[in-house]
This record gives sequence, C-alpha cells and structure tokens, in this order.
Amino acid sequence: MQNTFSLIRLLHFNGSSFYNAEVSVFEVNIRFIGGLLATYYLSGQEVFKMKAVQLAEKLLPAFNTPTGIPWAMVNLKSGVGRNWGWASAGSSILAEFGTLHMEFVHLTYLTGNPAYYQKVMHIRKLLAKMDRPNGLYPNYLNPRTGRWGQHHTSVGGLGDSFYEYLLKAWLMSDKTDTEARKTYDDAIEAIERHLIRKSNGGLTFIGEWKNGHLERKMGHLACFAGGMFALGADGSPDDKAGHYLQLGAEIAHTCHESYDRTVLKLGPEAFKFDSGLEAVAVRQNEKYYILRPEVIETYWYMWRFTHDPKYRQWGWEAAQAIDKYCRVSGGFSGVKDVYSSNPTYDDVQQSFFLAETLKYLYLLFSSDDLLPFESWVFNTEAHPLPVLHLGGRWVCCSAPPSA
Repeated sequence: MQNTFSLIRLLHFNGSSFYNAEVSVFEVNIRFIGGLLATYYLSGQEVFKMKAVQLAEKLLPAFNTPTGIPWAMVNLKSGVGRNWGWASAGSSILAEFGTLHMEFVHLTYLTGNPAYYQKVMHIRKLLAKMDRPNGLYPNYLNPRTGRWGQHHTSVGGLGDSFYEYLLKAWLMSDKTDTEARKTYDDAIEAIERHLIRKSNGGLTFIGEWKNGHLERKMGHLACFAGGMFALGADGSPDDKAGHYLQLGAEIAHTCHESYDRTVLKLGPEAFKFDSGLEAVAVRQNEKYYILRPEVIETYWYMWRFTHDPKYRQWGWEAAQAIDKYCRVSGGFSGVKDVYSSNPTYDDVQQSFFLAETLKYLYLLFSSDDLLPFESWVFNTEAHPLPVLHLGGRWVCCSAPPSA
C-alpha cells in the first residue's frame, strides 16, 4: 500500500508537464477522479484527494460552451474541447455529461469550491427546461445550440448512467435532493411506458427508442438497470416499491437468460427479441463478451435486497465461465463469440474488469455490512463514495457546505 502512495505522489496533474493530449471527460471522471476520491475516503490519505482535485481542474475548460453542456473531450494542456465526430451532428452524449454529478458534488464538498457543484447543477437546470419527446431523454444534445440531436433513447449505451446518477444523487444526499429523485421517477415512468416490454416467451426487456420506433433489442450495458430499479424501489411514488423490486428481478432473469442461452454461459454484447428469437444475439458483431460487469452488478443489488440464493448461484456460474474461457497467461481477455465452443480472444483486459466485474463478484459473496448502502453509494465505475450526512442542510440549488 505504501508503494501505491509513493507512486501517486509522482503523478503530476497540473503545470506545463501535462501531455498535449485529449481525454474523455466522462472516462477520466468516473475512472480516475472517482477512483481517487474513493481511495481517499477509504484510506484517509490526503494525496488521493489532492490528485483528484488537480485532475478535476483540468476538466473544467470542457464546460466552456455556449450552453454549459461540456464537450466530450478536452485537451489536458490547452483546455480545448471538442465532441466525437460520430455523435449526431456534433452533439454531446447524455450518459457522458449526465454522469458527473456524484464526483463533482464530492469535489465541492471536500474543497469548498462551488464551481464543481455549479457546473453539474447547471446541466440539471438546463435539462429540466427542455421539452422531452414522450417524456424521454434523447441521447444527444448539441452544446452549441442547446437542442436535442437524433431522437434516440436508450437505457443501455449512450444513456445508461444518466438515469443511474439521478437516483444516486438523491441517495448520496442522504435522500434530501428531492429534485433528483423526482427527475428520476419521471424518467423511469416514461421508460417503463415506452421502452419496457415483455416478450412472447415472458421475458421482460428494455428496448431502444429510435425516431418513434421501438427496437426490440437490449444491450448488455442495459442489464445494470435491474439493480438500479431495485436500488430505487424504496422511496418510489405511489407505493410502487414492490413493483420496482419485481421489475428489477425480471430484468435480472432476462439478463441471466442471455448468458444461459450461449455456449460459454457468458452474455453477448446485445440480444434481440424478434422473429422468434429471444435473448440471443443475431449479428456477429454483437456476439462478443468483453468482461462486462452489468449483469453481475444487478445480481449483487438483487442479492442485497432479497437474499434470494439464486443470485449468488448465477454469479458463481458467471465467475466459473469467466475463469474457464477468459483466463489467459497474462490475465483475462474478452472473447469474440460466446456462441462458439472454441472462441478466439480479443487480447484486451478492460479496466472495468478489475474495477467492477471482480469487485461486484466479491461483494456478491460478502456480508451486507461491507460497504453498506446506508453509508456508501457506488459511482458508475463501482468506486464507493460516502453518503453525505449534512443534517438537512442540503438544498438543490446552492453549494453544499465544505468538509
């Protein structure tokens, strides 16, 4: 551990020594800043807080847009930002600019600098003023014009963690940020009305809304939503706690089926519910597994809330399959086809395999008093951040008090 502290001190996140390189604002926030903040809270070592703040300061120029919606990428040295070339006419992505709140609130809490909190609250206020087709949030928003891009809504890639962070903003505030909770509830109501369906075979799935049409396909990334529904069940309006816990269980079952219907017992990147096919990938470019955590994440949340032993059984099945088919001499690798009995490796160990997949497996088989939900909220990269118990002093539109 002391070696880790020494190495962290050698990292320089300020001054002219920064590389002239672009980074993803979203990825740096959830992986690096979230990880550094979590390590600070767990270890008490000031160096991790200091490095998180230094790095966060390098992201702030990304918010210098006409609307305050940040660019997807920023140059760490020059501060110049831009968006992905493929993203709907220069748009920013909902899951990226909508997945900053937890870390930025903690940065303000720890430093007393209101800038971080103000940046994410400005995003929330802007979204609250906008019209939403069918109550749904499109995945693309132009940071220059403040208008939606392509009307594509997804609880999987491009949209997922935006909804997660609405719920977790409420939880992290010790359930005092009621604005976040109301926004989450309204969003989930629209998702349930327009995106959630039951297949002919009785499997509940979350489709994608594209220009007024529901695509009956669910991505592995969307499987996190089972855990989200369970986590948000308590506090649901109109006494719907039981309904959302059941919905979480149904999503968990569907995602387990996507694993169980493959040769390797590992889930594909996306699976269809159409033309007689259910929970099965059709296209070759959707048959891969890259060590993703979302299904195991949902198993863990469902275990915590129900203690139904099937979730540990399902998690153990996934752990065994990962060990059997993904372990290589240098670590673990993704596989290119989960329906092949002799799969080829992609030769990549994703960082989220360590941060999320293995962590959720460990927590699934640990006791509930390890990082209990009453005290900790996990960011979207599974880095635990503490609930801020501020004695009711939290208000939605002004900076919280510093530590």
